[in-house]
Amino acid sequence: MTDKVVASAAEAVADVRDGTSFAVGGFGLSGVPTVLIQALHDRNVRDLAVVSNNCGVDGGGLGVLLAEGRISRVTASYIGENKEFARLLLAGELEVELVPQGSLAERLRAGGCGIPAFYTPAGVGTQVAEGGMPMGTGLSEPKEVRRFDGREYVLERAITTDYALVRAARADRHGNLVFNKSARNFNPLAAMAGKVTIAEVEELTELDPDEVHLPGVFVQRVVVLTPAQAVQKGIEKLTVRA
Repeated sequence: MTDKVVASAAEAVADVRDGTSFAVGGFGLSGVPTVLIQALHDRNVRDLAVVSNNCGVDGGGLGVLLAEGRISRVTASYIGENKEFARLLLAGELEVELVPQGSLAERLRAGGCGIPAFYTPAGVGTQVAEGGMPMGTGLSEPKEVRRFDGREYVLERAITTDYALVRAARADRHGNLVFNKSARNFNPLAAMAGKVTIAEVEELTELDPDEVHLPGVFVQRVVVLTPAQAVQKGIEKLTVRA
C-alpha cells in the first residue's frame, strides 16, 4: 500500500496555485487544519474559492486568509462572529454562497460519492430556493423545485473541489483517519469532496480497520504535526468560570 506521509505542510501544499478551490474541515475552531492553512498563507496564494461550514474567526482558521484578501469566494452555512467576513459580504467585496448546514454537508458527501445532485426540503420557500440572496456583487439565482408525494423539494448540486484540507487525531501511513469527538464535524465530508485531500494529523500510528472513520482512499497526503502543533487548539468562547 502507498505511504502517503509527506515531510511538511509546506511540501504538502507546494503545488497549490492561485485560483484553487478548497473544501476545509472544521466547525468554528474545532477540528480546523490550522497548520495547513498557515502553509497556504506562507505560499501567498490568492483568489481562492473555499467551501467550509464557516470561514474561521477573526485572526483564526480561514480568517487568516480572509483578512489578507486571499479568498475570493466562500460557500458556507453561516457568517458566525467573523466581523471581517460580515464586512466583506455587506460591502460586496466577497462572493458568498450561504447554504443550509445540512445541505452543505450533503453536497460535500454527494460530491465524494459521485452523486451530481439531490433534492431536499431544506430551503424551500426561502431565498435559498427562490433566489435573490446577496452574494457580494450580485444575487443568487433561483433553484429548481419539484414536488414529490405532495411535498416540495429544492435541487442542490454536489460540491467537489481541487483540494481538501482536514485535521484528524490519528492516522496511519496509508491515509486512514480517526477523528476526536466533535472535531470530526465537517472533516470527513470535506475530505470526500477534494480531488487531492491533505490531512494534518496529531498522531501517526497503526489503526484497527474497525476504528477508522474515513478510509485512506479519500486521502492523498498526510502531514504529521509536531507535539507543539498538535496541542495548539483554539477556543472561540470560554464558558467555564472559577
